[in-house]
Amino acid sequence: MIEIRFHGRGGQGAVVASNILAKAAAAEGMDVQSFPYFGVERRGAPVTAYTRIDKQRIRLKSQIYEPDYVLVLDPFLMEYIDVTEGLKEDGALLVNTHKKPSQLSVNWKGRVYTIDATKIALKHHLGTPNAPIVNTSILGTVPKLTGMVSWESLKEMIYKTVPVKKEENVKAAEEAYNTFEL
Repeated sequence: MIEIRFHGRGGQGAVVASNILAKAAAAEGMDVQSFPYFGVERRGAPVTAYTRIDKQRIRLKSQIYEPDYVLVLDPFLMEYIDVTEGLKEDGALLVNTHKKPSQLSVNWKGRVYTIDATKIALKHHLGTPNAPIVNTSILGTVPKLTGMVSWESLKEMIYKTVPVKKEENVKAAEEAYNTFEL
């Protein structure tokens, strides 16, 4: 089983990303769980979403305390939230930023990856410069990052699930998929 925690802000699509990922894994015959955790429910407030994926039935019904992967949609959250809390030693942290992993101030010694999901989202006209919607750009990295979901299933679920700008969202995810390197 793998467990993934998404950190974002209301309006960035962390909950939608978690749901799309779960649907893609379910389409491949895996058992899944996807659920959000909201503090203050308003645009811009910190949001956490979770996804569990397993080839066997998932019987666990709790929040994810020790994720295998943490995906950070808004790097500014890292200034006041320990996004690595509970992250497994052999896990991976993926941060949406233009910086290189070595340039991040992360108090964690595991694998750290970055992708400029904001740049990709804006290139494909997802959101506005002040409020880019980066969820599908982040999702494009997941097939390579986790190895649990195929690019084809993810692409299909993005197209089926996003409410607007379907082509743009698929293209943003595809660009992230093609440019992301482990």
